[in-house]
Amino acid sequence: MKALLRRAPGSFVEGFERVREELRVPKDFPPEVLAAAEAAEPIPTDRRDRTDVGFVAIDPPGAADLDQAFFAEATPDGYRVLYAIADLGAFVTPGGPVDVEARKRGTTLYSPDLRTPLLPPVISEDRASLLARTLKPALVWELELDGEGVCVRSHLERSTVRVREAISYREAQRRIDAGDAFLALLRTIGTLRQEREAERGGVSLNLPAQEIIEVDDSYQLAYDETLPVEGWNAQISLLAGMVAGQTMVDAGVGILRTLPPTSQQNLDQLRQQAGALDVAWPTDLSYPDLVRYLRPDIPRHSAFLLQAARSFRGAGYVSIASALAASPSDDGKPVTLTHGAIGALYAHVTAPLRRLVDRFANEILLSLYAGETPPSWATEALDELPGLMGKARSRESNLERTLLDFAEAMVLEPLVGHRVRGTVVSLDQARSVATVQIAETAIVASISTEHGPAPALADELDLVVHAADPVTRTI
Repeated sequence: MKALLRRAPGSFVEGFERVREELRVPKDFPPEVLAAAEAAEPIPTDRRDRTDVGFVAIDPPGAADLDQAFFAEATPDGYRVLYAIADLGAFVTPGGPVDVEARKRGTTLYSPDLRTPLLPPVISEDRASLLARTLKPALVWELELDGEGVCVRSHLERSTVRVREAISYREAQRRIDAGDAFLALLRTIGTLRQEREAERGGVSLNLPAQEIIEVDDSYQLAYDETLPVEGWNAQISLLAGMVAGQTMVDAGVGILRTLPPTSQQNLDQLRQQAGALDVAWPTDLSYPDLVRYLRPDIPRHSAFLLQAARSFRGAGYVSIASALAASPSDDGKPVTLTHGAIGALYAHVTAPLRRLVDRFANEILLSLYAGETPPSWATEALDELPGLMGKARSRESNLERTLLDFAEAMVLEPLVGHRVRGTVVSLDQARSVATVQIAETAIVASISTEHGPAPALADELDLVVHAADPVTRTI
């Protein structure tokens, strides 16, 4: 079957381009934006010299828009983490051409063959990026943790840094496994933070996602393989976001990333689905503890994890001041301030080169830690940002799903008339539709269950590919 999956790379790229044109993904930056970006120089301000700190950036291979770099050391009472964040505010003039264009875009968009950046590359991949061995302005979080990984003191200030090196996740994992003493601290602290996450009821879903990857000058579908170091590194970002969220709520100003908690009704339904899938869920085991240890390579576990992912709906952003002043929502419940999956207050602050909202939150936080009034240009945008980010996230999800639909049709087109094996991971009885996961081709497809006996979750089925059309992106 593998030989049948080979397709000319050009046909994939042409399809990717058609999708971007259809969804009106911007191709270029307007000339005035490029000119403003080219002229941008770091705004003069007092900065702490942190060039003696051996920061390490860990990112996907080939990444040039480096938002974060990590450093840690053990202390007599626990650990000290320094987390450098790209200082985008040093290069973007509020209300200027780059700012206006960034508000239109909202996020960086990713396609298999290219990136559509939030900011002109001269800023996001050069002057503001925390590239290794370059002198850069940065925002540095100083986070003091006790021996259990609980943050007991935090501070944020503008600094100057020189990142020692930038490595891939795979290289970081290799070094940790080989006994690298410095990176071992990332594992230690990340593991402690995962334990604290479990205590507060945070939910980490180990669910593999589809991705379109370039292989031998062509493209294939695969399920991503998450390395342990990615989880440890994510915990540092989550820690900064949680401290940021709490700090802004304490001050009554800022913007949060929110997600309603899973309802009791959803939990009851999930417990029924666990029973149907023969997933053991003891009555004394919490939902977060259950999903944390399920294995996505086991079909019945994968099917349950997919249902669990769907139990979290309604993620968004909220202006803290507006939420605190608002009356209860239409259903009589107060506006959600916490992030249900994280189990805490949380703000997006660690990816300013790829996400619009982070720059505003960071400028507010810098003022709060300095004991100053946040800049009016940042606070005045807080009511508008949730809508801008909502549109950007919708555009991002639509692009991702449409690209996957096209790639799935491309991969299956040569297999028309052939049999494939699929596992049922979701059922929609009202519409007589089942979702199946085809492991060998990394495809998730829908089939009709209107005729014949209805399958059950986790059933393995023999399927025949009747049609696959890359133009209409249907299979």
